[in-house]
Amino acid sequence: MTRVLYVRFLGRSAASAEGHPALLRLLHGITPVVQALPPDAAFADVGGALRYFGRDAAGLAGLVRVRALALHGTDCVIGVAANPLLARMAADAHGAPGVAELPDAADAVAGFLADRPATALHGVGAATARTLASYGLDTVGRIAAAPPATLQRILGAARARRVRALAQGTDPTPVTPSAPARSASAEHRFGHDELDAGLRRRALLTLADELGYRLRGAGQAARALTLTVHYADRSTTTRSRTLAEPTAHTQDLTGAAYALHDALGLQRARVRAVALRAEELADAAHTTRQLSLDPTEERRHRAEAAADRARRLFGPKAATPAGHLDVA
Repeated sequence: MTRVLYVRFLGRSAASAEGHPALLRLLHGITPVVQALPPDAAFADVGGALRYFGRDAAGLAGLVRVRALALHGTDCVIGVAANPLLARMAADAHGAPGVAELPDAADAVAGFLADRPATALHGVGAATARTLASYGLDTVGRIAAAPPATLQRILGAARARRVRALAQGTDPTPVTPSAPARSASAEHRFGHDELDAGLRRRALLTLADELGYRLRGAGQAARALTLTVHYADRSTTTRSRTLAEPTAHTQDLTGAAYALHDALGLQRARVRAVALRAEELADAAHTTRQLSLDPTEERRHRAEAAADRARRLFGPKAATPAGHLDVA
């Protein structure tokens, strides 16, 4: 029997670089079928865990909540239902911390869905909802009751079938265990079109520091770095560089970002935003690293580790490099 939990962890720490992976490991202690939904949520298929724990799905949801509070000081709202769509909707409808279970009975599902707006269906966007509302189909119940031919004329055949199934509470999408992230990105948008190359370099330092901190917290290292520059005329330039060796160190990422930026020759460019993406991520514990006899580098890495510990204790801005945009 398929039973799905939609777990949304509450609080700022739940969405942090360390908090979310730690909370996902808590779910993995109950079932291996866990799909991460960054930055602060996850699906978990607990159908195979019911007999092992001797609890029903709502009981397992309660166990998740107790463990999250006891081990991480983080509360959560958990939806329990037969599929991911209904579990997410049950949690969203509940809102407050706690467990919300939606029974499998068809009349219970229909009653739960009937008066909800079309946008409550995950996968139905605002534009589709406006189109449906213009034909009087402004609630999930009315969409479910509409003749298939009517929906097909409004939305087209494939889209109509998908929306009708969702409106009837049917979601065949399985909970897919998440693979490790293959990239991580960060972006800074300037308050105005920026001509100052020095300020752009400070933005790149800030982004490289953020990426490095996140990668180190997740135990990952990047093999490549991509810089994207957005201009005032809405055009973009993207450049990539393979790093000398996989790294998560802020100084290495910053140096690569500066090199990519300087190679573009943006002396007169009006820059709207810059973004960095760390790519080809790998497990840092299994990557090779060139040994160095330079004691300065070793001291720098120790200082970086100490700064990371301070940030974990006192917040992400507790220890940042000089030149960081948050430093006056």
